Amino acid sequence: MSATVFRGSAATGGNGTTYSRPVWASAAMRAVVEDAQAVARSDARVLITGESGVGKEIVARLIHEHSGRTGPLVTINCAGVPESLLESELFGHTRGSFTGAYRDRRGWLGRVHNGALFLDEVGEMSLRMQALLLRFVEHGEIQRVGAERVQSAGDVRLIAATNRNLLECVAEQRFREDLYFRLNVIRIDVPPLRERPEDVPPLLAHFLETFSVVYDVKPPVIEDAAMGALMAYSWPGNVRELSNVTERLLVRNRSGVVSVSDVTATMATSGSARAVGSPDSQGRSTADMLYYRMVKAGESFWTVVHSQFTSHDLTRRDLNELVARGLATTGGDYRGMAALFNTSPREYRRFRTFLMRYGCRPEARHP
Repeated sequence: MSATVFRGSAATGGNGTTYSRPVWASAAMRAVVEDAQAVARSDARVLITGESGVGKEIVARLIHEHSGRTGPLVTINCAGVPESLLESELFGHTRGSFTGAYRDRRGWLGRVHNGALFLDEVGEMSLRMQALLLRFVEHGEIQRVGAERVQSAGDVRLIAATNRNLLECVAEQRFREDLYFRLNVIRIDVPPLRERPEDVPPLLAHFLETFSVVYDVKPPVIEDAAMGALMAYSWPGNVRELSNVTERLLVRNRSGVVSVSDVTATMATSGSARAVGSPDSQGRSTADMLYYRMVKAGESFWTVVHSQFTSHDLTRRDLNELVARGLATTGGDYRGMAALFNTSPREYRRFRTFLMRYGCRPEARHP
């Protein structure tokens, strides 16, 4: 299933950690939490903005928990679902409407009664899907794939999130202006972790406690110098990167104390281009950073790109930009690009299938 259903007071993340509420010490996050709790009392549509990994889905859960709605919060990642499947997930389909449609099926907009639908990375929707969503937003109507008539949706609240500047997308005619203003009734901006370093200690303590239970070990003591290094780091991957770094620190620790040298060694394998000696990331696109990590730092496509895409840290646009750059380097040779991105020859079919599945077909020679 491509959707995540949240029914309780906690949910399980992709790395096995369990969390549903923000952990913070900063005034900036306190304002976000207070805003989310206030918004929860209404049924107004909410647009949550912020970089990947800052915790937009956590804010959506917070809104839902305080809303009084008894139905579930269903999360659909618009960047990771092909358009044909996304339409079926949202609106449903009729039997025989496409290959594999063996029975009628209601979409989430018709099933989530008294609940909420969280559209993550809504900026990655195609213009056609935006038009379909707009009809639901304006009139509360849905039409299943293959159906001849429209029907009313259930009582579902809509919460959307994006790491894109949607106004820029509107100006570039990649996002509908009418849909933008209908989604942007209440806007909550989640600041990146580098702008709130005071949140690093409580988040670190939270993740240490969580992973110590998972691995059945005692949490190590963090030396002051090590904490200072963690707070000084720019965290391009935000809270998700901090979670991953914390897990590595815990798993690799043998002394019961985390020193600044432990932090330095861990950050060197954290997946940050800056941590392995790349040029400063300021002004560099996501595709540039991914390209550097594979071509210059020698990391594998499966570690750098595939894992981040499947965990919703990368969008299809990021993936297409990276593929276009790789094909430009190899003269349109997909096999050459696979080797450039450090995949083995036996993995080529898997590599090509993954790219084709998510629409990576930039104009280039296809051998």
